[in-house]
Amino acid sequence: MKILILNGPNLNLLGVREKSVYGNRSFEDYFEELQAAFPALELSYFQSNTEGVLIDKLHEVGFSYKGIVFNAGAYTHTSVAISDAIRAIDTPVVEVHISNIHAREAWRQKSMIAPYCKGSISGFGLESYRLALQYFERLKPKQIGFNV
Repeated sequence: MKILILNGPNLNLLGVREKSVYGNRSFEDYFEELQAAFPALELSYFQSNTEGVLIDKLHEVGFSYKGIVFNAGAYTHTSVAISDAIRAIDTPVVEVHISNIHAREAWRQKSMIAPYCKGSISGFGLESYRLALQYFERLKPKQIGFNV
């Protein structure tokens, strides 16, 4: 079962930036842990700071992968284009955030992408990704929109 983990802007700085909010581990290190924890899933990882590149990646995998775990970073709160891209694809998307977006600044509490995602997970640090992967792992491909 192919699952893409897609990270948006500034998430390439995990382990370096605002450690009190985002922790002290790089995502690359954590990704290796996820691969070991989910051997039944074919995980791939992609990160970009550029909105159009994220949209291109959603289009690329959005009709063939079984799931997308997406942390859109600040684009969560601002991008109509990304929300439209999620709405346009067949592959289910789970929105994730490392911090609890509902306990932060008022502008971060509104997600433009949540209405088009299967669900949203926030506030559990990097473990938010693991929770999203557990969701996909426990479903049969047929239940998430594929007749396989």
